[in-house]
Amino acid sequence: MSSGQIAPWEWGLFGVVVVSMIFIDLLAHRTKRGETKKAAYAWSIAWILVGLAFGFFVWLRHGGNTAQEYLGAYLIEKSLSLDNLFVFLVIFASLSVPENKQRRVLFWGIFGALVFRGLFIFLGLEAIERWNWVVYIFGAILLVAAWRVARRHPSEESDNKVVDWLEKRLPVTSEYEGKQFFKHVDGKWQATPLLIALIAIELSDVAFAIDSVPAALSVSHNLFVVYTSNVFAILGLRALYIALAKTVHELRYLHWGLAAVLAFAGLKMVLSEWVHVAPLVSVAIIVTCIGISVGLSVRARKRDALRKVVPREEQPRGGRQEEIHA
Repeated sequence: MSSGQIAPWEWGLFGVVVVSMIFIDLLAHRTKRGETKKAAYAWSIAWILVGLAFGFFVWLRHGGNTAQEYLGAYLIEKSLSLDNLFVFLVIFASLSVPENKQRRVLFWGIFGALVFRGLFIFLGLEAIERWNWVVYIFGAILLVAAWRVARRHPSEESDNKVVDWLEKRLPVTSEYEGKQFFKHVDGKWQATPLLIALIAIELSDVAFAIDSVPAALSVSHNLFVVYTSNVFAILGLRALYIALAKTVHELRYLHWGLAAVLAFAGLKMVLSEWVHVAPLVSVAIIVTCIGISVGLSVRARKRDALRKVVPREEQPRGGRQEEIHA
């Protein structure tokens, strides 16, 4: 199915759904009650359900094969967006941004990402349509990205080079002005750490898009399918970050799962002329890669927790014996 078969009202419906959800999200987060971890989990689930519901709409309008492409592109973007969470953690930690000020930065950062992703997807599809050999370049980019992700767990990063570069070149004050991006100091406007964090997140997303957009294009070449799936996957990032910020670093094997997804997408593009992988098979492979990496991480976390408990035979004799926790 080509993007030309998409009716204008379908794009309009997509826009109405997205704008409505963003408006509801903003209203829900006007109070402190909407910023709790419990609310973040609820919103993460809500964004996932909306994304899957739109996939059901795609199935009703354009059939099962197109819906499978949508689901595959959505799962790839959702999986790779987990890597963004590590970058958010490093950026906020390096700038000592308080938790209650992070949400504003995330909102505008993700909003900007929607624009950049749209541009990258459009240019990527135009390039593939004009020059078939571009798919091999995209495939090579994904294979290199897979190797890079597999080499080192992102939680091991303690600083962000973009933040360091920006702090050396922009007039920055260490003081905050509420949740504003600028502060008036000695008659001059200076950037607060929130602006540095926002710019760093936007630039980081451009780098991520170089990997994630070709990965999505390995599943579908339909503009409507790729962009809508990307948008619904990205829009839940703020809530997902708030929900998992303190636990995502414990998923020690997640980067292997992400690397496997990138490698699969790269090989799929490189071998596309000779090997055809059905969209549903792509979905199964993506779910398997991420599922195994998360499952192994959870298992390792439980094993480490058990090792912190001193065995009973090593406890002092006499008196009440209890397990001593480290």
